[in-house]
Order: sequence, then structure tokens, then C-alpha cells
Amino acid sequence: MDRFKEQRGPKFDGDESPRPDFDGGDEYRSVGEVDGGDQTPFAGGKVRRKASRYREHRGDYLHVSSRPGLMRILEKQGDTSILFADKVLKFTGSGKMKRRIFILTDFAIYLIDPETEAMTRRIALAAVEKMCLSKLSDNFFAIIIPTEYDLFMASTRKTELVQVMVDVTKSASDYELEVLLSNRFEYNASASLVKEVSFEESEGGIKTKFLWK
Repeated sequence: MDRFKEQRGPKFDGDESPRPDFDGGDEYRSVGEVDGGDQTPFAGGKVRRKASRYREHRGDYLHVSSRPGLMRILEKQGDTSILFADKVLKFTGSGKMKRRIFILTDFAIYLIDPETEAMTRRIALAAVEKMCLSKLSDNFFAIIIPTEYDLFMASTRKTELVQVMVDVTKSASDYELEVLLSNRFEYNASASLVKEVSFEESEGGIKTKFLWK
């Protein structure tokens, strides 16, 4: 039985992103400039900010190859082909946000604590079933892993991250990673906790609301 009723999206902290605005409870607001146009791999379904459409993509924003601690993690796994690397926000099952280094190689996703440079999670790309995004101009996204619990995160470079995920999956296997767009969807926040997240436009930004299922 499909775990999703609908699908969804992400958001982050950083110089290029609006600051999170919490107004209590389990709501989150994201502010961004909206623009239309072509959206691969979102083809016709998602509104994107101008900054997202015209930003030059360069993949490794953390210069991982020059950071011995990060390289040791990858080399220990026999994995050194870095396709994308950046800082993200990860949302825990309890709703807390944690800063993480997100590294994507042609075999796996790595989440690393930026303070200790310790790996907190490694996910084989073969285990990823789909990605979920809202149709609005927020920074949120979910990575769905049926054999484990899912990831709900936010990135100022979400568009590039999703595109690289789609490209690497297509080149490494016989299927294209599914990207589902909806302003309401469910994801497994932990092994025993399902959350529903919804997105709606509001005055001054986008409101994100979480419900426990």
C-alpha cells in the first residue's frame, strides 16, 4: 500500500536563504520570490524563485576534496566521486532542526555532523524510492527510503540537489527517480512515526504545517 496520500518539499539557513520564521506550534514560514518558467525535473508543476532558476550550479560547495576529515569518511566506504555537497537542515522526528553536511556520490548519500565531522547516516542510492516536494517556492524536500525511515530536509540549493539525484540515479540504474509534487503528503519521520506536512501560501511567505498521524 502506498505510504503517501500526496507529496511535498524543504527549507534552510544560510546567506542565500530567507531566515526561518517560527510563530509557535508546528508551523513554519518560508519567504521567497516567486517566478514561473521551465522547471526540470519539475516540468510545469512547481513554482521556483528567480534565484533558483538562474543560479550557476557547481556541485561541491564545501570543497570536500580539501577537507581530510570528510574525505576519510568517503574513502572508508570506497566512495570518492563527489557529485554534490552542501550544508542543509535536517528535521528530526521530534521536529527539531539540525545542521548537517549533505554529500551525494554516485553510490550513496552521506549526512555528517558539521561540528565533529562524524557521519550520522549513510543511505545507499539504490534504497531511495522517490523524492517529494511541494508545488511552491520553498526549500523543503523529502527523500523516501522504504527500507528505513525517511529524510525531511531543507536546502537553499534544493533544485540542484534534486536534479543531481535524478541524474545520478538514471545513469546508475535502469529507472528514473520519481519526483512527486504536492502541497500535502506523508513521510516516515522515524521507524514508528508518520507525519503529514502541508504547504500553503500566506501573507509574506509560505506556511508549512506538520501533523502527527
